[in-house]
Amino acid sequence: MGSAIAPVTTPGRLAVFAADIRISHTVFAMPWALLSMVLAAHRTPGGLSLATVLLILLCMVTARTAAMSANRILDAKLDAKNPRTAGRAIPGGRLSARFFAAAWAICSVGFILACLGFWLIRHNPWPVILSPLVLAFICSYPLLKRFTRLCHYWLGAALGLAPLCAWVAVRGDISFVQLLMGCTVLLWTAGFDIIYACQDFTSDREMGLFSVPAALGIGGALWVSRATHALCAVCLVALGLLVPEFALLYWIAVAAAMVLLITEQSLVRENDLSKLGHAFFTVNGIISVLIGLLGIADVIRH
Repeated sequence: MGSAIAPVTTPGRLAVFAADIRISHTVFAMPWALLSMVLAAHRTPGGLSLATVLLILLCMVTARTAAMSANRILDAKLDAKNPRTAGRAIPGGRLSARFFAAAWAICSVGFILACLGFWLIRHNPWPVILSPLVLAFICSYPLLKRFTRLCHYWLGAALGLAPLCAWVAVRGDISFVQLLMGCTVLLWTAGFDIIYACQDFTSDREMGLFSVPAALGIGGALWVSRATHALCAVCLVALGLLVPEFALLYWIAVAAAMVLLITEQSLVRENDLSKLGHAFFTVNGIISVLIGLLGIADVIRH
């Protein structure tokens, strides 16, 4: 594990870092944040400015990078014991924990400064006031699997903060609709994270970690995931009924999302996890992009 060749150049280290924290997985939460942003702006005098859009994008990238950096530091010893994760940058010897700590510090400061920007350009102090709490919440999720089976739902809540925070950044308040959207993201994320955790079933049990697969076995975990995604589907329908801006395009996205959720569940079986990668990234990436883009299109057309 420690024999891997570490990159010696800064671009090389950054490339390893970006790959290790799966920067491409930002696509999961980003469309929800942008959809919430556009919906909030549609209901706010003055609408949306380029500066607001850029600040929300900066918040999303810095917050997720800080959270993933914390994850890699907190889980480094566990990762080294798990054959699937032993090749990650820290246990694999390609980057140091100090590098990830520096990335965490830089991105945390960047997130707080971006939140401060909403006070300066929109006279909205709530993002910067709440920013330390948001950081603490999203950076602490790796610890949950050490003592509770609800760790998957904590991760879901971390992603569910994306539309909530975007709404607060634009409007400075909270609505029931945004709580429902956050709950939708929570259930969707938790459902696919339980599927993802099935591949660590053996190592989780050996290390005494708390996860749904470790507690119920892969078969039981898949049923919990299915139930969680069923509740997510209910929330998607409720959103369509409660948000007048959502029309035909949103409903097309919801129908497609339901088909994709069923497809995701069908790709993974108790005795066959070979298609788990497709179920995790491809299907869920399509779901978030579809709902985000078509939902935004409906809001703009309203």
